[in-house]
Amino acid sequence: MAAKKKSSGKAKYGRAARKTVGRAMRRKKSGTLKSGRGGKGVTVKSRKQAIAIGLSEARKKGAKVPRRKSSS
Repeated sequence: MAAKKKSSGKAKYGRAARKTVGRAMRRKKSGTLKSGRGGKGVTVKSRKQAIAIGLSEARKKGAKVPRRKSSS
């Protein structure tokens, strides 16, 4: 049997982050979500990429979002 993870009781993501990611997902669905600086890039097709953009926007707004994992 696999051991269950204990939750600390604190949410990892805040309500504002959830709203921002939801907004990004709706923009993806309508085809207006773009990648790159200034929204001049390619239209986003990937669900994962849309979530990443939403979390990035939430971070810029100061919402409660865990830090990005460093690539090193």
